[in-house]
Amino acid sequence: MHTPISISNIASISALGNSQNETWQSYMAKRPLFVKKEFNKAEIWVSCLNANAEKSLMKLQSENSVYQKLDRSVLLAVLASRQAFMAEEYSSKDIGINIGSSRGATQLFEKYHSQFLKSESVSAYTSPTTTLGNISSWVGQDLGIEGVQIGHSVTCSTALHAMLNGIAWLQADMVDLFVAGGSEAALTPFTIAQMQALKLYSRSENVMGCESLRLQKKKNTMVLGEGAAVAVLEKGVSKRTQAVISGFGYATEKLVHNSSISENAQCFQKSMRMALRKAKLETVDVVIMHAPGTVKGDVAEYNSIANVFGKNLPLLTSNKWLVGHTFAASGMLSVEMAVLMLQNNKLIENPFFDNQRHLPDQLKNIMVNAVGFGGNAVSIIISKP
Repeated sequence: MHTPISISNIASISALGNSQNETWQSYMAKRPLFVKKEFNKAEIWVSCLNANAEKSLMKLQSENSVYQKLDRSVLLAVLASRQAFMAEEYSSKDIGINIGSSRGATQLFEKYHSQFLKSESVSAYTSPTTTLGNISSWVGQDLGIEGVQIGHSVTCSTALHAMLNGIAWLQADMVDLFVAGGSEAALTPFTIAQMQALKLYSRSENVMGCESLRLQKKKNTMVLGEGAAVAVLEKGVSKRTQAVISGFGYATEKLVHNSSISENAQCFQKSMRMALRKAKLETVDVVIMHAPGTVKGDVAEYNSIANVFGKNLPLLTSNKWLVGHTFAASGMLSVEMAVLMLQNNKLIENPFFDNQRHLPDQLKNIMVNAVGFGGNAVSIIISKP
């Protein structure tokens, strides 16, 4: 890292809450935030916005009739970005935005496509409101930011790839500030059906339906959630700094299967080693794993961590057993979890995994992992300022 990159602020909206305090309280409660809903004539577990967050969404739509025509993924990104971005502090800066999504405007796309199949015509709003790029562009419109606005999808590692872009733009002196994140609102029949077709979705009747990091499980237990998470990145360390990005790594691997990574997750081994090298560290205190709750995914990531760290295995945890898999938003939700753990000097344990070492007196360095279909792995090390 040429110059330290700080996380000046980070915010999210999900089943965990609508503010950092509410999100932390949800972590402290240690109760899965799943509800049963009917999709495709069957009741399944999903992770939805809580009541406070849903009220904020409705209030946003009431502000402007234009917002009523935008996809839920865009609205979630706007709400999270409003919390993270302090306009009065950043007004004089050159600012970039990169908020991606795995699926994009899922709900609107399905709605308009259904209309097309019935009538062979669509609304004039169809194209401009279903493009992936309209998430970042509408966040820019809402915040009054006129700098570069990037949209992308790297499936489940999208948000951490947005952080990589932010680091690159900042270190290249192309911007003074960068808003990075991911947004996902994919609780739709078609998306659920896709996960079920892959035989990834949880069939558990227990509220702890997502067994993320239970390495002995015999069945896949992915539970899908919705949410958005956004971080504001800037060069150097200031009074605003909540955490520092001390290392980052990225890698891909040759595909074995379209939806899985190799047995020992070579992509994760490479991304974690790169992050440690850039941070000039041999180990970290905690790894917040991607751990989606699938049999092969959880074990492969664990194997990769064991290969990289050996006998100095860090404390391991995850948050998908609480909030489900929010696709593009999941990596940044894990970064927020890391920031909150550093601030409160407390490990959020995973009930399905028994760590064999004790919590250090002071949490200093936490690694966050994310990987998407295609073996696109990213590892980010978050440190105390």
